[in-house]
Amino acid sequence: MSFTFAEKTHLVMTKRLNPYWLLVAPAGLLVLALYAAPIINVLFLSVTDPKPGLGNYAKIFEGDSVAILIWRTIRLCLITTASSVLLGYVVAYAMVHALAHVRQRMMSILLISFWISVLVRSFAWLMLLGHNGLINNFLIGVGIIQEPLALARNELGVLIGMTEYMLPYAILPLLANMQGIDPLVARASRSLGASHAQTFVRVFLPLTKPGIIAASLLVFISSLGFYVTPAILGGGKVQMIAEYISVQLLVTVRWGTAAMLATLMIGCVLALMYLLNRFMKLSVVFGGGTR
Repeated sequence: MSFTFAEKTHLVMTKRLNPYWLLVAPAGLLVLALYAAPIINVLFLSVTDPKPGLGNYAKIFEGDSVAILIWRTIRLCLITTASSVLLGYVVAYAMVHALAHVRQRMMSILLISFWISVLVRSFAWLMLLGHNGLINNFLIGVGIIQEPLALARNELGVLIGMTEYMLPYAILPLLANMQGIDPLVARASRSLGASHAQTFVRVFLPLTKPGIIAASLLVFISSLGFYVTPAILGGGKVQMIAEYISVQLLVTVRWGTAAMLATLMIGCVLALMYLLNRFMKLSVVFGGGTR
């Protein structure tokens, strides 16, 4: 049975093109246009405002202010990532080994935290950590300290607020990874004479490395864009890239500098998202492939 050239072309296109893509093509094109146009505009402004060239990018090496800002942002994000992943690992480990009804309650509490605004959380932490906050008043009341501790309007307050907000984002990929580990592996290790500590260090912990890496990348990526928490808990003393971009746009009206920093953030996020997808599928990171 012979086919004409047009029929062969139609068969090849039918095999390669999934018809379901036609259903999402209009929405995909709309999203692409809405996202691509602003990003292209940002890239264009970073090399044309106030004059064409790479002058905006040269500010990273010419002055100390932008370099210090970038280093502060990276440092706070790294500390937030380390603390969130460490605490998230403990919580995820407890959820995996908890009873079914306890795990469901813990998951409910975890999901509820996503519905609380970051603005509400920041003000709540300000009430707790402030000079006359609940924590300082309690410590002074029981006689542990004589003067209030500086827990807010500094980097410590920012780190506490960022860690609390990013904790669920660390728990989910770790939980997804841990639920994929066969419990028979740990049982086999203990049956061969290994203690619980040895089983955890030599068997369970290595198997959770993909989850740790995925959680670390996800938390770090999300931490780069923090704006409200540093502005409130930092008291204007702890400025990160997102807040600095806002100042450049609304106060000093230096759009080129703001576009340059935004471009760096976009490039960093895309690179880290690529690494994240290499270690764990993004659907699994958000719980899509758990059992």
